[in-house]
Amino acid sequence: MANHSHPEPHDHDHGPACGHTAVTHDGHTDYLHDGHLHHVTAAGVEEHTLPVDGTNPDACTPTHDCGGHEKGHVHGEGCGHEAVPHGDHTDYLVGGHLHHPHGDHCDDHGPVEVRPA
Repeated sequence: MANHSHPEPHDHDHGPACGHTAVTHDGHTDYLHDGHLHHVTAAGVEEHTLPVDGTNPDACTPTHDCGGHEKGHVHGEGCGHEAVPHGDHTDYLVGGHLHHPHGDHCDDHGPVEVRPA
C-alpha cells in the first residue's frame, strides 16, 4: 500500500455520507475520489493504493467473463466504472471486483469490499 499525503488542499470531508464509494482494505476504509483512494487521518488526507496480493492479484485471466459490461466495452476515463489504484496500475470497479484492461479482454484482479456512494 503506497501512502503519501494528498498533494493539494483537500476541502472535502470523507465519511459514510460523503457521496464517494467506500473501499475497505487492510483494516480501514478509504474513499474513491477521482481515481484516487483517499484515507483520512488526523494529519490530513493520504493517498492509498490497493496492494497486489492473494486477494487482489495482478494475473492475466483471459477467460474472465463476469457479465458486468458488454464484450466491446473499453475501460478508461468516462467509461462508467470507477478507477481504482492497484499496485503499479489502474483497475476499474465492476460488480464488486477489479477489472484490468488487457488486450482484448479484462483481467479479474479480485474482489473489493465496497459500500456504494
